[in-house]
Formats: sequence, C-alpha cells, structure tokens
Amino acid sequence: MGAGPLLGIAAGAIGVLLFLIMKLRVHALLALIVVSLATAFATGIPSAHVVDTLVQGFGTTLGGVALLVGLGAILGRLIEVSGGAQALADALIRRFGEDRAPLALSFASLMFGFPIFFDAGLVVMLPIVFTVARRLGGGILRYALPVAGAFSAMHIFVPPHPGPVSASELMGADIGLVILLGLVVAIPTWYVGSYLFGLWVGKRFVLPVPDILTGGEQVEHDKNPPSPGTVIGLLLLPLVMIFANTGLDMARAAGWVDGDAGWYQFARAIGATPIALLVTVFVASYVLGTRRGRGGEVIEKLTDSALGPIASIILITGAGGMFGGVLRASGIGDALSDSLSDLGLPVIVVGFLVASALRIAQGSATVALITAASLIQGVVLAGDFNSVEVAAIVLALAAGSVVASHVNDSGFWLVGRFMGMDVKTTLRTWTVLQTIFGVMGFSLAAAIYAIA
Repeated sequence: MGAGPLLGIAAGAIGVLLFLIMKLRVHALLALIVVSLATAFATGIPSAHVVDTLVQGFGTTLGGVALLVGLGAILGRLIEVSGGAQALADALIRRFGEDRAPLALSFASLMFGFPIFFDAGLVVMLPIVFTVARRLGGGILRYALPVAGAFSAMHIFVPPHPGPVSASELMGADIGLVILLGLVVAIPTWYVGSYLFGLWVGKRFVLPVPDILTGGEQVEHDKNPPSPGTVIGLLLLPLVMIFANTGLDMARAAGWVDGDAGWYQFARAIGATPIALLVTVFVASYVLGTRRGRGGEVIEKLTDSALGPIASIILITGAGGMFGGVLRASGIGDALSDSLSDLGLPVIVVGFLVASALRIAQGSATVALITAASLIQGVVLAGDFNSVEVAAIVLALAAGSVVASHVNDSGFWLVGRFMGMDVKTTLRTWTVLQTIFGVMGFSLAAAIYAIA
C-alpha cells in the first residue's frame, strides 16, 4: 500500500477515535481497542497477525508503565497518608512563598528528571503537587503542567535518557557535549513551554485536584508527620539508584567497564527503575509505616487502596500503546519518513521533520527519535560536521520527537487521566505544550548549529 492511502487511513483512524471518545462518549479503552483493530485490518496487516500485533503493542507499553505507575502510586499513598506530602508542601511554601510554589515544584522536578524516566518521576512527584494545589487553590493544572513539562524536557533532550543516548551513539555524537547543549535547550524550553504556558493555561482551565493517588477522599494525617527531610530522602533513594544505573551504562558505552562482567549486569539489574521503586516502597513501608506504629495489615490496606484507582489509567495507557503499535506495524511511519527524506533540505531540518512525522504517526517519542536517527545516520557520518553540529542535529531530532502528543501516545493518556482532564482538554493543554517544546527546542538547536 502506498504512502497516500496509509496516511489517509491513519488520519481517518485518529478522527474516528476522537469522535467515539468526545462525541459518542465511548470509554477510551474500548474506543482505542476498536480503532486499533479496524486500523490493523484496513492497513493490510495479515489477519493471522492482527491479534498478535494488538497484544504486542499493548503488552510492550504495559511492561514499561504498569510497574512504574503501580509502585509509584503505592509510594505516593504512603507519603500522603503519613502526612509527609503535607510536610514537604508546607516546607516548600515557607521557603519559596505561595506565589512561587509552581516554580519550586517544577525546579525540583527538573533535578529529579535528570536520571529518572518521565512516567516514573511524574507519578512519584504528583502526590506533592496535589497537596500543594489543595492548600493553595487555583486548580491542578497551574502546578501539575510545569512539573510534567519539567520531567518531559529532561527525558527528551538530556542523556542519560534512552532517546538522546541512542541517537548520540548512532550518529557518533559526544555524549558529554549532548548533555551540556541538551541542558542549554531543555531549560529555556521548559521555562517558556511548560512553566509560563502552564501558569497561563491553568487560569483558563481551573480543574479540581483529583483523588486518583490518594485512594479516595482525603484521610486524616498523622498528628506527628515525618520531617520534610525524610520525605526528600525517600524521593531521592530511587533517583540515586537509577542515576548509578545510567552512569554504569554510560561508562560501558565509553568503554570504561566491561558490559559482560557479572558484577556489572547485577548492578544494572538492581538499579533498573522498577527495582529502584520496589526497594523504595519497602523502605517507605518501614520508615512511614512500621516504625511509626502501623502494622502489616494497615500497610496492606494502604497498598490495596493505592492500586485500585490507577487500574483504569494503566489499561488506557496500554491501549494507547496498542494503537501506536498498530501504526508502526502498518508502515505508516516509514511511509512518512521516506516522503520527507527526499526533500533536499538541510540535514538538521530533514531530521526534525522526519522525527516529527514519526512521532505524529506512531506516538512514541523514543521510537521516533531513534528511528529518525537511524534514517539520517549515514548522511551525518559521511558528512563534514564538527562535534557541536552533530550534537545540535541530535537535539533537533529530539525536538521533533516530542511534537504533537495525541491519542496514539501513551503519555497523552497518562498525563490526561492523572490530572483529571478529558480528551478535548488534554489536546488543548498537553498537546500544545509538547508542540511548543518541539518548535522551541528545534529553534534553539538550529541556532546552535548555525553558530557552530
């Protein structure tokens, strides 16, 4: 099937999906499954492989999200019920003032976002965000969008996150230089596209603070809550483990350590994000539970109450991954990239356009970035580019990979559902925010490329 029919099917599938969810009020999970199935048949995926394609896309996304969201929700519930979220929120407000609370939260998220993946960091940080929003008012988006944008900006532009690391290795970029220039791009992009935009859009859409991570209505906190330092220590524990893990991976890529060594493989396994969060949950169960007089039965009930409300989010996120998987398997992304690669534009522009097209077509920012890097790898390696220009090309591809998050992106559903937004509101807030990230990030990368 040619590029034109494939692109027409993709556009029609997205239109039908939005119509089902927004107009007919079909539940997002059911709508995503139905549209994914119809798209698979329409694009010519063999009937014998349709179900396998659906299940693979669903399972791959759940494998990366379910454990992180579930463990993060348990940790958040323990911190919230113990009064730790309130204690840390009070400390932040005393230190920075009420007017600067969104800035304080998002600045902390920028630091946390250096080693930790977007979805894991967001779930761990949201209980603090929700507590601050309840106390100060003004709706959840004013606080949550700058925080989510901070994690997203670091995940997109800055190694050691997998997208920029893989693209750097494919194109022979200097990782240290990509980190440095990635921060130069990520911080102003976050400030304009997430912080300032989040404050503005938060005034237009004043949404109530969800109860999704608290297991229901607010409970009475301990009269003697843990100190803010204890809460910060618990939040830092998984970050330290994950950062050590990514540091080992960078050392392997640089040739400093043997990637086949037994100690290296064990250390990498222990520092993996799900294991780091699991360790933190057990530590928090003792520090915030057992040591403070809560028995095993109480902790078990708290854990159970944290998992129930997030089941819908996990399933919808998996279904979003299913839709993206069908679009990838159908060849829609390849059709778009092939159409754009013959335009005769500068490589940095072509890279951005290809990454943007792949992102819009199949949803995953990491897949879009790595695939785009693979497609233009030969041109970059054969060209006469200096190290700054190559790093700028990597960042331009990263900017393209985040453009226009929509219904085939699992992160779109994760953010929208956690913040209590319907699909229309998520499109008008998160999709716009991510597009600002893409356009501004590319502009900064192109400026670096031009003066290199």
